[in-house]
Amino acid sequence: MDSPAPDDTLQALQLAFELSPVGMCVTAQRRVTLCNPAFGQMFGYQADELLGQPLAPLYPSHEEYVHVGNLGLPVLRETGTYGDERIMKRRDGNLFWCHVVGRAVDRSDPFACAVWMFEDISRRRPMVGRLTLREREIAQQILTGGTSKQIARLLGISPRTVEAHRARLMKKLGAANHGELIARLAGLP
Repeated sequence: MDSPAPDDTLQALQLAFELSPVGMCVTAQRRVTLCNPAFGQMFGYQADELLGQPLAPLYPSHEEYVHVGNLGLPVLRETGTYGDERIMKRRDGNLFWCHVVGRAVDRSDPFACAVWMFEDISRRRPMVGRLTLREREIAQQILTGGTSKQIARLLGISPRTVEAHRARLMKKLGAANHGELIARLAGLP
């Protein structure tokens, strides 16, 4: 079987990018250099409106943008890829859960150029209640199975502080125990 002509391959790649059901983007120094329509729609923009723009406005706060960058950078340097499930923000200010995975072009300078996939997972994990920045960070870590000690180390706070936030989360979400808290955070009935 013959190999496809270079023009056919380029067309197929462009078609896959444009019609992908998940958001895809290429970033340089955490600014969008290229994105597909699904990426723009997920956040409430036309794709071309995001070109050249920083990713920061797509996060619930500037602190979360910085925090995720600080978490991801060493992992990208070590492995070349980073992924997580995090809360993001649409143009209209609504928050939603998003699965994000990216790969650095150059591990020695991961933010110079990276390719990212963003999947809106709000159907299976709807937002519950209005949470503070710290509550969102802790909720994200609870959902990944982190213990209070692990979460405290990751966020640079004490385990006792994590427990206090966990207790507030349980009260806000009406959870009687840890299992119910996880279920509520995950959007389960």
